[in-house]
Amino acid sequence: MTIANPEPTSPPGPVHQRFEPAGDALHGRVIAITGAGEGIGRALALSAAAHGAELVLIGRTVSKLEQVHRRIAALKQVEASIAPLDLERAVARDYDALADAVQSRYGRLDGLVHNAGILGTLAPIEHYDVPTWCRVLQVNLTAAFALTQVLLPTLHASQDASIIFTSSGVGRVPKAYWGAYSVSKFGIEALSRTLAEELGGAGQMRVNALNPGPVRTRMRAQAFPAEDASTLARPEDVLRPYLWLLSAASRGVNGQSLDCQPR
Repeated sequence: MTIANPEPTSPPGPVHQRFEPAGDALHGRVIAITGAGEGIGRALALSAAAHGAELVLIGRTVSKLEQVHRRIAALKQVEASIAPLDLERAVARDYDALADAVQSRYGRLDGLVHNAGILGTLAPIEHYDVPTWCRVLQVNLTAAFALTQVLLPTLHASQDASIIFTSSGVGRVPKAYWGAYSVSKFGIEALSRTLAEELGGAGQMRVNALNPGPVRTRMRAQAFPAEDASTLARPEDVLRPYLWLLSAASRGVNGQSLDCQPR
């Protein structure tokens, strides 16, 4: 009798990449997303709403936020609110007003996703434009710090809060000519882990970073104009890790830096 060896199977991917959320995985949760008007932020807002979350849509362009709001309203399941905020030009009173509005309407925040970002230019450090450098660091890093800080009281009001920072491969391994963008994402990794150390001990707050990888977005096209976009993942294809970290399934996961796509 001959026993054939079974065909080798590939090991399953990490749990955050395989997560299959139930339809009500985010039911009752209040989640704020920056950059919610397009790309990954838009896709995540729509998916989170479909899984039961109430959304705070944060972004610069009101018309884009309104389009997402209409899509969520059409679901007739959850509510969403629009919170216009220009992360490049916002000052303290703008952040405070947003935080006050979230506190007044919801009383707590169960999730905060930092997705907004700008590329700047791809250029050697020797020739990098200083004003552009400052803009990129402001939008990608300083604004994320400021927004997190003002929203922490509403996050502390949650019994299971999750903060997600969107990182990048060039925020872990430096790459020539990525300048301010790379530096800002290294800063995001440090901010995420520092905050995780400070807030993760009580078990009611978790802070993690996600690297989406190559995704079919406007920023990606700006960085790689000759690339065939059809070969890239769509924003909808990289949402599982975000949904996992926003749901109760990831409770206790803190201080991690994860990839949305297999390497």
